[in-house]
Amino acid sequence: MSKVIGIDLGTTNSCVSVVENNTPVIIPGASGSMTTPSVVAFTSKGERLIGESARRQAVTNTERTISSIKRHMGEKWSVRIDGTEYNPQMISAMILMQLKKDAEEFLGEKVEEAVITVPAYFNDIQRQATKDAGRIAGLTVKRIINEPTSAALSYGLNHGEPQKVMVYDLGGGTFDVSIIEIGEGVIEVLATAGDNHLGGDDFDERVCDWIVRKFREENHVDLSRDFMAMQRVRDAAEQAKKELSTNDTAHILQPYLIQNKGESLHLDMTLTRSEFESLISDLIARTEDPVRNALNDAGIAPSELGKVLLVGGSTRIPAVQSKVRALTGQEPSKNINPDECVAKGAAILGSTLQGNGLVAAGTGQNLLLLDVTPLSLSIETVGGVATRVVERNTTLPTRYSQIFSTAAPYQRSVDIHVLQGERPMARDNKTIGKFRLKGIKAAPAGVPRIEVTFDIDTNGILKVSAKDLDTGKEQSIVITADDRMSESEIAAAMQETQNYAANDQVRRDAIELLSEAQKLLSQSGERVKAAGKQLDRSLKKEIRSATASLRKLVGKCRLDKVERQELDEIRSAMRALEQCLSRMP
Repeated sequence: MSKVIGIDLGTTNSCVSVVENNTPVIIPGASGSMTTPSVVAFTSKGERLIGESARRQAVTNTERTISSIKRHMGEKWSVRIDGTEYNPQMISAMILMQLKKDAEEFLGEKVEEAVITVPAYFNDIQRQATKDAGRIAGLTVKRIINEPTSAALSYGLNHGEPQKVMVYDLGGGTFDVSIIEIGEGVIEVLATAGDNHLGGDDFDERVCDWIVRKFREENHVDLSRDFMAMQRVRDAAEQAKKELSTNDTAHILQPYLIQNKGESLHLDMTLTRSEFESLISDLIARTEDPVRNALNDAGIAPSELGKVLLVGGSTRIPAVQSKVRALTGQEPSKNINPDECVAKGAAILGSTLQGNGLVAAGTGQNLLLLDVTPLSLSIETVGGVATRVVERNTTLPTRYSQIFSTAAPYQRSVDIHVLQGERPMARDNKTIGKFRLKGIKAAPAGVPRIEVTFDIDTNGILKVSAKDLDTGKEQSIVITADDRMSESEIAAAMQETQNYAANDQVRRDAIELLSEAQKLLSQSGERVKAAGKQLDRSLKKEIRSATASLRKLVGKCRLDKVERQELDEIRSAMRALEQCLSRMP
């Protein structure tokens, strides 16, 4: 049985882990680092780059490089490159494919199953989109788990004493806070809250704006009009942010940043930590309400927390740590790696789902993981009111039913509008889906009894069914939202992904083969030259002919359009030349 890997699919960086010898370990990426940049790029030659190689070339290929795709999950977002439309699920699938490949090379076996993490505050559509991305990447997604829960799982295995912990998870693009109770073999989420559009990207943007504003004041040039210059500015802003986590000042230097009236202008600025904290103070303040809401929903005071865990790269910022101290009155724990703990927790859950128990803790216990739904689920009723069916922070899995009726006399069908959110009016919440229940028994308004059932699985994904209690007729309702991919779209994306993977392999094979062919051509020339007049004239003619044939095939081979047949022809020409050379004295 192949292993189940755990994947932290992050906004800025992603991470993959597996349980080996009863311990969760991080699988290094292609570049050797423990995290892989969540960046995908398409080169002009048709190559697809993922991770560090994609990030490195972003400055020179800005418009064909995609980063922070996680922020668009579940949205009507797409990008067209070389005539192909890519949505967030497809781009995310490319990142997942790279992580899958890294895991297979590390383990020396095929990987087919994964546990993938998502922000606790992801709604139903975003969760389904993440699951679809996994399918497109060729993975069976065993479970979608909330990131703070996964981090607590990783922490809880090493600190088994019963306690309540707060997980403060501030990553590249999302913020979550969860209150979690850890007991003997039980990890129960008491409450969760957050903000899906708050993270390190926003801090970077503030520094970018500061650089652009200051550069305009000093040089009277607007950097925001130059794509390439702005990519370098973004890179410099991110680096400055990281430096300011350990230093009081950051020197921002980008020589030859832009040309103005024939003159090269350089970026040379110093940003202090206090200035940086002033730039992002309101963003950090936005974490206050989710923390208070989570504590209130869990019904506990900050003093009752046993630990406060910091997760996500942005929690390295000193001002963030100060805010956590102010909100909780506690010193945040530093004994987990904020970049790796989420993936490790997912790997532990994956191992447990295979029936291994809590082997990573050495206990052999079965794990009971009780998560919650982050947002309330409602149905729109008369007057545009959002009528709650499932309250936020309800333990999963769960199944709730409620009786509804008709608003007009003798209706034969009823439209049901399913919503997710906390606002009292339907229009202010997120539409999860709409469906029409047909075949209702004709009766005066308010008489038909329609039982609508909300079924939320352990992934936090919603299914809805309906039953006309008067006729006993039951209908299974499949919610369809415009933001979701259809089965046919997923199948097409899976096929394209497989084709792309095959093409990538052909390109890799071509690069190796062309290198070997060039070596053979070089060796052939040297041997013929060394043999001089001692070489038989007819053999010399054959060698020249074989050399010319191989050189022609190598010369016309284009990596962006290469096919297997071309490689076979090059191999055949190489064999012909090698046979000629073998007859030389």
